[in-house]
Amino acid sequence: MPVSDELKRLCHRRLCLRLVEPEDADFIHGLRMDPAYNAHLSAVDGTAADQRAWISRYKEREAAGRELYYVIERRDGTPCGLVRLYGIGTDGFTWGSWILNRDKPAGAALESAVLSFGVGFEKLGLPRAVFDVRLGNAHAIAFYRRFGARETGRDDVNIYFEYSAERYFRDRDTHFSTLRERAEA
Repeated sequence: MPVSDELKRLCHRRLCLRLVEPEDADFIHGLRMDPAYNAHLSAVDGTAADQRAWISRYKEREAAGRELYYVIERRDGTPCGLVRLYGIGTDGFTWGSWILNRDKPAGAALESAVLSFGVGFEKLGLPRAVFDVRLGNAHAIAFYRRFGARETGRDDVNIYFEYSAERYFRDRDTHFSTLRERAEA
């Protein structure tokens, strides 16, 4: 089942999300291996060629509607991050693999979060997202709490969150308003 055109590329003010392609392997591998960005991500090893092979296998999950992996780009096409929706089912999805690099524009965290959660809630019509954050990632934990995610548990490694479609729709206009104000400043 091919992915609908409306899921292939989504844009807002400063950013676009576009589905990952095998040609993105070098960018993804470089980003995931960079110590400036990978401190709070699951460990990655291997080569860019291994990443390309992983993307090829991922494309099968994408075609089956089980996973969507996006490159986050500035409007000029410069890649600046990644985000993934996986474990997609009727009860929701897992949101993760979110990473932004130094090429991101101001407001990229909020804009990429609103865009990517919007895929799950608006485009796919799912009721909730779940995700985990490493305990040491204080910046991300604070962001998710401000964003409206609810902590559902923790262990020695992670804090677990849930973010509902209801909360997303309640806050979406406020988030977009914040992005407009930042763009006009």
